[in-house]
Amino acid sequence: MKVGLAFASSIGIDGEAAVDICRRAEAAGFESVWGGEHVVLPDSIASKYPYTKDGRIPAEPDTPIPDPLIWLAFAAAAAPTLRLGTCILIVPQRNPLVLAKELATLDQLSGGRVELGLGVGWLKEEFDALGIAWDRRGARNDEYIAAMRALWSGPHAEFHGEFVDFEPATCSPRPVNGSIPVIVGGDSDAAIQRAVRIADGYFPGEGDAEQLAALLGRLRQAAEQADRDPQSIRISAIFGAQMANPEAGVEQMAALGVDRIMVPAFFFAGPGGLDRLSEFAEKVIPLARDC
Repeated sequence: MKVGLAFASSIGIDGEAAVDICRRAEAAGFESVWGGEHVVLPDSIASKYPYTKDGRIPAEPDTPIPDPLIWLAFAAAAAPTLRLGTCILIVPQRNPLVLAKELATLDQLSGGRVELGLGVGWLKEEFDALGIAWDRRGARNDEYIAAMRALWSGPHAEFHGEFVDFEPATCSPRPVNGSIPVIVGGDSDAAIQRAVRIADGYFPGEGDAEQLAALLGRLRQAAEQADRDPQSIRISAIFGAQMANPEAGVEQMAALGVDRIMVPAFFFAGPGGLDRLSEFAEKVIPLARDC
């Protein structure tokens, strides 16, 4: 089982801090670092955040949320062995041709280390501020992924869909391995179906082991109904509640069939945080590698 450092960009805000956390994570044996995103946090939010009981996002208006792709480009140079992922990128908010170029460029510069963790968004007010339609964002997301994969597949690509339509064109550079792994985030039925249809991996937001087990059961059932091997969908899961007893948490996640535990970097924020990160890694990562 692999160990990723989730939301690392949210504690490695300035250049020095970003370099320090990436290099410490790499030396400690983490397999990957991940950055999340919100372009803006509107002052007035009626939308319900799906991962807290009260529906409120655990962030203040001025909480730094760096652009994940720019942050990961910085991380790529600082730590040349870490994989680089987004957890998550809100794909329907972006132009798919520009995004295809950005992801492929980062993948080329990093030697094929990029993974695209995506979501369709929960914050309608952010879409409104960006001037992007909220309705049918799921369908738009799926078509954007198809269009990007077409561009990555080779020169003279063309695509004709409802939301994206272009005649033969070439986008270069292209990903090192011909494409970029796609990981779908979210706990909804729509997210599960999307993971089965278009993704290489699934990243649920649920951290409770019992509820996570139910989610993964639904995923596997949906895959079987779609004649897809459930084992072909790699599972990344938040390692949050398990931090109270990390050793037992590793065994718990392994029993659920998790392929990568995602340790929130927030646990290592503040004074002495990087030392705590190294201590955690020394105890936990060898256990995870054995699972």
